[in-house]
Parts: sequence; C-alpha cells; structure tokens
Amino acid sequence: MSSLNFSVTRLTALACAAASAVTLAACGSSYDPSYARRPRFATSAPLVNAKKDPTFLAYAVPESDLHLFPATRSAEFAIHGVDVSKYQGDIDWEQVKESGVAFAFIKATEGGDKADSKFQYNWAAAKAAGVPRGAYHFVYWCRPPHEEIANFASVVPNEPDALPPVLDVEPTPESRSCKRTLYREEALRDMRIMLEAMERHYGKKPIIYSSVDFYQAILQPDALSDYPIWVRSTKYHPKVRYGDRKWTFWQYRSDGRVPGIVGAVDQNTFNGTHEQWRGWLAAQTGLHAAPLAAAHKPVMDDRSGNKLIEDDPAMLKGAEKGSYESEGEAPTPPAAVDNPPNKG
Repeated sequence: MSSLNFSVTRLTALACAAASAVTLAACGSSYDPSYARRPRFATSAPLVNAKKDPTFLAYAVPESDLHLFPATRSAEFAIHGVDVSKYQGDIDWEQVKESGVAFAFIKATEGGDKADSKFQYNWAAAKAAGVPRGAYHFVYWCRPPHEEIANFASVVPNEPDALPPVLDVEPTPESRSCKRTLYREEALRDMRIMLEAMERHYGKKPIIYSSVDFYQAILQPDALSDYPIWVRSTKYHPKVRYGDRKWTFWQYRSDGRVPGIVGAVDQNTFNGTHEQWRGWLAAQTGLHAAPLAAAHKPVMDDRSGNKLIEDDPAMLKGAEKGSYESEGEAPTPPAAVDNPPNKG
C-alpha cells in the first residue's frame, strides 16, 4: 500500500514463501531454511506450465495467455482512487479531487500502538475536499488481535460517511521486532477476531487488503470470502494471481502520479461500472458519487510490459512497509465539512 516499499533481496522473497503446509515467514531478518524443501505457492486454479524457479509465483491462467492480462487493463474500469500514508507528505486534496480521484484509503494505524502521523490531516482534508475516504490498519503479527483493533478504534472516528474499514494483511519479512511465522489456521483465526471487532465497532463489514504472497499462502482460494477483498497486483490483472476470487478493489499501480501528491502513489480501481459505484457508495456511506463526466477521466497508463512492477511485495525496492519508527509531525487539519454539497 501507499508507497511503503520493500527491500529487494532474493533471500527475503524466499523467506516469505509458503508451503503446501501453509506456512509463511512473516517476520525476521533471516530466511527460512526450510523453504527449499517446500513448493512455492498454490493457486486457486491448476498450474498449466509450472516452473522450477523457486521465486516463481504460480499463475492462475496459462502462461501462454499472460499477455492478455497486463495490469494496464485497469484502464478498462471507470472508478479510480488512491491509498496514502505519511509517505505521501502534505497532500493537496482539492487537487486530488479535481484530478478525478473517486475515493481514497488512508493509513491510520499499525500494530497495537502506532498511528500514522498524517492520518488526522488526511482524514479531515480528504473529507473537506469531498473525496470519499476510508481508513486502513496494517497488521503487526506479534500483537494480540484485540490490541490491534483497540488501537485502530482509538484513532479512527466512527463516521457514517466513511468507507468501510480495511484490515491490511501482509507478511513483514524485514521486521526487526517480530519473528513470528504465520500458519494458516492461526492467521485466519486472528484475522476473523479483528474483522469481527471492526464490524462491531463501525457497523460496516470490513474489507481485507492482501498482497499476492499472503493471499496464496493464507487466503486462497476462498478463506474469509464472506468479507470483500482488495487485492494487489501491479503486473497482472487480478485474474492471474487471484484466480476466480471476486474482488472489490484492485491496487494496480504503486508508482502512479496524481496531481496534488508529490512523488509516487498507489492507484486503485473499483470493480464495477459507474452506476455500480454509485449504488455501492450510497449503501456504504450515504454519499452521492460524483457525476460520470467528472469521475471518469481517461486513465493514461503509459506503462509498457517491461515497466510493470513485479507484484510480490518482497521484490520491491525501498523501505519496509511495517515501519514501527518514530513519526514526524503532521500539519494542522483543516475544518471538516459536515455537510458537503451534493455533487451527484
């Protein structure tokens, strides 16, 4: 999510490999020595052209058809948004709104005691600009589930016009403080506890955000399918990495450029038409979606095949996503707009 990048080393990537025994190295600076004796990942569809390369993430479509499923197919969808955190700095939300962004997910918390330093500003400023927004919690696997959600609830207001809360689940192999290895049944148990707590507090069914490696190790093919899912796949259409799993949001790019945001930002799309978005947004928030002329601006995705980023987070460059580091000071939030004008 939100320009929180990952260091790129093969050992780190292999450390996150899950076996048919459904384990996933979630934390720790050294690789799991048992990875070589286990297969990589299983997908929700049979393999057609399995590879021997241990860094290979199995495809859910035949390899011969991969060219039909680039991430640039995101341009086929009408509704696009962003997800952000402190790493985007001071965002001009008015410009973001004018650029055609239809929604935003904002990082709020991490683990049992960390809050994103820009959350309060982003939360208030996005609303003031009329951008529908929701908050997400990044799971730190070494804290009890009730502490994680208590942290989230202490930071994120319970507002009827907010998008559903999001539980961000990923392995964190670069973590210096969490050495836990994830096992499927334990991870699903903890996730359900957190999801149910979120739903009780906010009165909305939460969304699961999953990276490819976490999905293929823990969630595939249909674990927790009673919750909507937001998938990450920056190289291929979700069909490739997630098979037939129905998704609600797709994070298709981590190096996007959006007016009002300095530097790269994650870009996402909603799985539906503009009319379906209007219905979904109204049901979840009571808000009226922006009219099609404003919401559906051409998505100029200039990436070619060799510019599409590998969608295994462990292969990406930069700082680790789960920071657990000191936070900077956030700017003063603007006054929230209690009753924004009806733009739909």
